[in-house]
Amino acid sequence: MFDLVTFGEAMIRLSPPNFQRLEQATSLDLQVGGGELNVAVGTSRLGLKSTWVSKLPQNALGRLLENRVRQTGVDTSQVIWSNEGRLGLYFVEFGAAPRPSSVLYDRAHSAISTLQPGEVRWRELLAGARWFHTSGITPALSDSAAAVTREALQAAREAGVTTSYDLNYRAKLWPPEKAQAVQEPLMQYVDILITTEEDTGVVFKIKAGDADKGFKEVVAEPYKEVARRLHQKFGFRAVAITLRENPLVWRNTWTAIAYAEGQFYDDVKYDLEIVDRVGGGDAFSAGFIYGYLMHRSYASALRYGNAFSALKHTNPGDFNWATLEEVERLLKGASLRVAR
Repeated sequence: MFDLVTFGEAMIRLSPPNFQRLEQATSLDLQVGGGELNVAVGTSRLGLKSTWVSKLPQNALGRLLENRVRQTGVDTSQVIWSNEGRLGLYFVEFGAAPRPSSVLYDRAHSAISTLQPGEVRWRELLAGARWFHTSGITPALSDSAAAVTREALQAAREAGVTTSYDLNYRAKLWPPEKAQAVQEPLMQYVDILITTEEDTGVVFKIKAGDADKGFKEVVAEPYKEVARRLHQKFGFRAVAITLRENPLVWRNTWTAIAYAEGQFYDDVKYDLEIVDRVGGGDAFSAGFIYGYLMHRSYASALRYGNAFSALKHTNPGDFNWATLEEVERLLKGASLRVAR
């Protein structure tokens, strides 16, 4: 039995060093990652028993990725191996103000996009599990991947497993209209939505300040109004919204809020000196899941998610290599002096 089951694509990430443009590159740094996999890695690092469900090509690249995943302690026994499809790639070009970082995808026809309903034995896998997590990236990969996402969420709901969903809109994967049409029906199976104010506006057309006959109270912070309206429309148990301010590419602030049980939960705002921001939202999801499972408190979930995400920004790659000890030290107000 697993504490957490996640489902989604993972890819190889390639980045030119020293802020080079891809056109300049003569070498590329190799990392692996993917939204739901990053969450499984994060919870595993924090001490939960996590498994990741996906489909990989039966070749050297697929094995490379699995080896990296197993290194983190995440169970890979639920990975489906295929002689069809490929492993997706994505390229990250790191910028510096005023040039933002950018991502180039090369992920069409990936093995997971061929996944069909019935290939994963969800009922058996989810029996005894405590939590299931996926994101809006997975149903964007193909119509069949969207069908399997629905199948997984429905099976989790029937099994009484808590479900979380990171909206995670990717404009390079699908247009807003299709993202809304595919994902709105999935929300009936989601207990906890993790999102940003921007993604909510694009996908669900819910924006602070819009006229809404069913929403009478306007709160001071727009993102809180968005959280309340999401809860009202879909009936989530909780809505978490991450909040990033990025005055400079490598200097950001980070915090989050949650709305649950009829109240808002806030946390501190972290000042970040960024090493790598990719995977920051996934680290929040991982910390949130851990905090709730261990403490049965949305306030704790928010604090652990926020702190774990802040620490993720300090190491390269998609995975968060922070430890539970580091998270709890940060929660107590850790110093920036050298730890000796």
